Amino acid sequence: MRWENLTVDSDHGRADAALFGADAVTTRTFDTPEFRGMTFHEIRARSIINRVPGASRMPFEWTVNPYRGCSHACVYCFARKTHSYLDLDTGLGFDSQIVVKTNAPELLRRQLASHRWRGEHIAMGTNVDCYQRAEGRYRLMPGIISALRDHANPFSILTKGTLILRDLDLIRQAAEVTDVGISVSVGFTEPELWRTVEPGTPAPERRLDVVRTFGRHGIGCGVLMAPVIPFLSDRPDQLRATVRAIAASGATSVTPLVLHLRPGAREWFMSWLEQHHPHLVPRYLRLYAEGSYAPKWYQRRVTRQVHELAEEYGIGPTRAGAPRRIRPPDAPEQPSTPGATQLSLL
Repeated sequence: MRWENLTVDSDHGRADAALFGADAVTTRTFDTPEFRGMTFHEIRARSIINRVPGASRMPFEWTVNPYRGCSHACVYCFARKTHSYLDLDTGLGFDSQIVVKTNAPELLRRQLASHRWRGEHIAMGTNVDCYQRAEGRYRLMPGIISALRDHANPFSILTKGTLILRDLDLIRQAAEVTDVGISVSVGFTEPELWRTVEPGTPAPERRLDVVRTFGRHGIGCGVLMAPVIPFLSDRPDQLRATVRAIAASGATSVTPLVLHLRPGAREWFMSWLEQHHPHLVPRYLRLYAEGSYAPKWYQRRVTRQVHELAEEYGIGPTRAGAPRRIRPPDAPEQPSTPGATQLSLL
């Protein structure tokens, strides 16, 4: 396992100083039902705030990722490729070999206090889910949110995990002093598709309960409708059912995102497709013949349909995902401007 080759920003493909050395790794297994078959590699990271490469489609510049690998086991997850940097398997290994940056909260607090840090927006949950199963044991997010709150540093969280409700009070406290954005990922609502495509995640309806709960406590949640899976969740009646459920949860916005298949994820997803829907393999080979993304015409069609349904069900327009800043006291609020909805998060 190439621990020395894991670099400060290798979550996003950069090659800087080593994030940690092999002697800093402790490997654990836990013989409890919720963690059976999983291995945790505990490390003490040297850096926790990562810069997103300028060529990225992400609408933010900085991220924090306390985990690598994800027990949600989504067959399409683009982050699977990052496990290959450690000589770990990008299939089942990505689902069960989890790297845990155990010092993430204290390290983040130290970096936020540095004179070099300028208080910019930090996004979380954009590589792997920070509220995956491991978080129930390691409890890194309360310390991370507390550090961001204490430094009044704006942040956002994207998750499929209902465990975020555990930290609702902390998030409310942070929202009193800085800009906080919460988004929940729900690409479809069909139970059978969910069980096979996202086997380690809470059910879609449970995720929408998260949206309802945050809304009742005065924190609006957007929904990233991702991924819309070609030929499996993109029929007009399926899109309608999903948008209707999202609207019923009280979501403040809905952002559709068509499935994209980067190297690492592509191989794993296509293997799953051949096993569960072999008749669709030729159609996928044609649709994704040009690379990782579906053709623009297809993306635009799905986006248009979802936006029309969102308007019909009374969901507000998706707001730009640009980093937010804390407004000076008594400064007038600046109106939001419309922006692109084709984000590359999942």
